[in-house]
Amino acid sequence: MDMLKRFWMLILALLVLSACQSAPAVPHLRLATTTSTQDSGLLDVLIPAFEQEYPVKVDVIAVGTGQALKLGEDGNADVLLVHDRAREDAFMAAGYGVRREDVMVNDFVLAGPAEDPAGVKQADSIAQAFQRIAQSRSPFISRGDSSGTHARELSLWKQAGINPQGENWYFSAGQGMGEVLTLADEKRAYTLSDRATFLRRRQNGLKLAILREKDEGLLNPYGVIVVSPSRGADLQVEWAETFTDWLISIPVQQKIAQFGVDEFGQSLFFPNSRLWREQNHP
Repeated sequence: MDMLKRFWMLILALLVLSACQSAPAVPHLRLATTTSTQDSGLLDVLIPAFEQEYPVKVDVIAVGTGQALKLGEDGNADVLLVHDRAREDAFMAAGYGVRREDVMVNDFVLAGPAEDPAGVKQADSIAQAFQRIAQSRSPFISRGDSSGTHARELSLWKQAGINPQGENWYFSAGQGMGEVLTLADEKRAYTLSDRATFLRRRQNGLKLAILREKDEGLLNPYGVIVVSPSRGADLQVEWAETFTDWLISIPVQQKIAQFGVDEFGQSLFFPNSRLWREQNHP
């Protein structure tokens, strides 16, 4: 009986091994995206929905836009979801991407301590608000990570006619948006944030207040880019195209439109794909 038992155990083991060897490997799609899409919780809604619809595993790499674009350039990501149009256009012009599509829009806010020591709420413009921070030498936490948010912050300083680099009130964190908001909260400092991540962090005890919003220059558009197969032999271009088609489709754009409404009473991102605009603004 022992020999018979061992025989059947061996047969079972061979069958299991055969099944494992014959089962097709699940393809992996590497998505390099911004910390804001992750910290806001948007990816927690979108990625499982995509994986449920298609037989593919999405590996998310959440970094700043500059780092995401570099990952694409080096062939270490298949598809990018980023927000710095000038650098996106340069990426495409260099031949690193084969397709770029508009996806969505949200906006930046200038956050800081509720008592507003620099008086940015009384400023006539976002540029003057940044000038007041510099003049009062109020602490400011910068992302300092070559992200889309960091790029926008630098453009706002330039618009204000100020170079804050090296000033003892200006801190470069080199961190993602969530970490920077936490640091600004601890130091009672000002910072530039995307609205979605700010509202998500407010749920978790953040005490900073939105002091400037909806100024000209605070709009924050996102684009999706399919990385060129010339950047690496193992790039999943077909799956990147599928993901892009899915992301800009009307049903998914509707998901984006609804994201945040139940929790915050407002959409955290607004649909902006070509298909969405053609349907809603013919």
